[in-house]
Amino acid sequence: MRIAVLVKQVPAIAEMALGADGRLIRSGRELEMSAYCRRAVSKSVEIASQRPDGSVTVFTLGPPSAHDVLREAVAWGLDRGVETGAVLITDQAFAGSDTLATARAVAAALDNAGPFDMILCGKSSVDADTGQVPPQIAELLDLPFATAVKSLALDDGRLVLGCELDDQWVDCEISLPAVLSCAERLCEPSKVPPPRRSLVPAERIRYVDAAALGAGPWGGAGSPTWVGKTRMLAVDRKRYVERGLPLAEQVRRAVRIIADKGGFEASDKPTEPRLVRSPGGPGGVVAVLAEPGRTKMLCELLGAAGLLAGEINGSTAAVLPDGMGSASGAPAIDSEFLAAYGADHIVRLAGAAVAEDIAAALATWAGDRRPWAILVPGTSTGREVASRAAAHLQAGLVGDAVEFDVEDGRLVAWKSAFGGQLIVAVHTRTPVQLVTVRAGVLPAPQGLAPSELSVPSQEVVEVVPKGRVKVTGRRRDDDIDILADAASVIAVGQGVDPADYPKLDPLVRLLNAELGCTRKVTDNGWMPHARQIGITGRSIAPRLFVMVGASGTFNHTVGVRGASCVLAITNDPDAPAWEHADAGIVGDWQAVLPLLVAEIEKLRASR
Repeated sequence: MRIAVLVKQVPAIAEMALGADGRLIRSGRELEMSAYCRRAVSKSVEIASQRPDGSVTVFTLGPPSAHDVLREAVAWGLDRGVETGAVLITDQAFAGSDTLATARAVAAALDNAGPFDMILCGKSSVDADTGQVPPQIAELLDLPFATAVKSLALDDGRLVLGCELDDQWVDCEISLPAVLSCAERLCEPSKVPPPRRSLVPAERIRYVDAAALGAGPWGGAGSPTWVGKTRMLAVDRKRYVERGLPLAEQVRRAVRIIADKGGFEASDKPTEPRLVRSPGGPGGVVAVLAEPGRTKMLCELLGAAGLLAGEINGSTAAVLPDGMGSASGAPAIDSEFLAAYGADHIVRLAGAAVAEDIAAALATWAGDRRPWAILVPGTSTGREVASRAAAHLQAGLVGDAVEFDVEDGRLVAWKSAFGGQLIVAVHTRTPVQLVTVRAGVLPAPQGLAPSELSVPSQEVVEVVPKGRVKVTGRRRDDDIDILADAASVIAVGQGVDPADYPKLDPLVRLLNAELGCTRKVTDNGWMPHARQIGITGRSIAPRLFVMVGASGTFNHTVGVRGASCVLAITNDPDAPAWEHADAGIVGDWQAVLPLLVAEIEKLRASR
């Protein structure tokens, strides 16, 4: 069995910093293999070691210095008795590659060196969490794809997988050859110290330049998106902590600081904005892809589509895969519902129930109708659909947009970058412009009044399912909207035993808060992945964020840069949390909590 594994070299998390131009500084920084990639290397070697003909080839696209991550991956395989080699795709011609240009170069290298029975990669990269490259490679190579794989078994030439997608678990079977992206908890990560890496023979690494892969275009010239303006989003934290004071006095002072910043204000639900109906003109169609079970997100995207259609004198379309109906407790997604949220046109994708079939049908419709833009949910499924459709259409795709503008009749999608330190404007060069949008970043508007309704036109796009991916089970364990919508969030770290979570209830009730957590908590299975906050979890912007029993390392606190107020509680006087908080309390959280609840109640009573 021949296995390919894709890795990426990134700055070490502790070394990550931005330059004056708003771009990630790589020169002079410690570099390492991206965290998700370490799982892909480990699992590929494990699978290959179980077969007498097993071998692993590691690929990366990057500068010549990226040979270090390849040496580490090769060393990991050789140390376990697996035939392992590597390919470094390197050429100045690849500079400026966006995700599609990157996928195109890597796919060409895989095609040249293949065929492979399996291609493994990380779910995303910690320096650019879009998750677009793996499904785009799958589309370019015409292979099935599964993301966030957390369990994997081979059964008679097929893979039996368990995938951790956002707020649900999906069991599926997938035919080989296939592309898989690995969840952080799939297996133990590969890690080899520098002295061992240096012993890898140089001939184990083959270098491939642009000329070897064909005419291109490569790099910036082959990229359908380009980055424009950036806006730095400075975070002003008070960083107040008094380590030598009695606990009660620490609590009193911390509450006063958070109160002065408005952290304890009542969390009244904001009024939903009125829907702006599209003019229904000839200026272009702004399409919205619906996803089963994501009614609120559909409303958010239809609201944005109506605003954008108004900017271009255009119309809106709702694109519905098979399986769109009524989820438990949710309104039915029918013509009447879609009309109430401003859809001028409805496109039904018959026969499309899994991501690769939805993408094929969406690309067929978009290729014929040439919509001005397509807005897609920024979920695991939505990312695969958008990535595959963009690769099929050779169209620009912007991941995780948070705002939109229209300039000279073209869409400008602003996306958050580097944990919210800045937002960047991304432009596309192609007629069809695709965007994914994370849950909760756009307001969900009120529906139209009955007197304002009109009957949407409808069409059906037929697709023959490829049958390469079969979903055998699905269960929802949370809701990705919960943390996005919460005004107050209490995040627990590994320092809080799950048996003690009920002791947080008085503070949860008082603040009307939701519970979140650090990566180590979800690694231990104490909370679902949808509750994880940080660089490999969710980014949120509550009014108040309270860290309890967490050290406050960068890879966690980067997910709450958008919070208005941050309060940290931990017994480590030297914890990094104090650099990322407005106020800190040094002490055992179980002793702090009753004092904190009493002080907040006293504050509210006085007001």
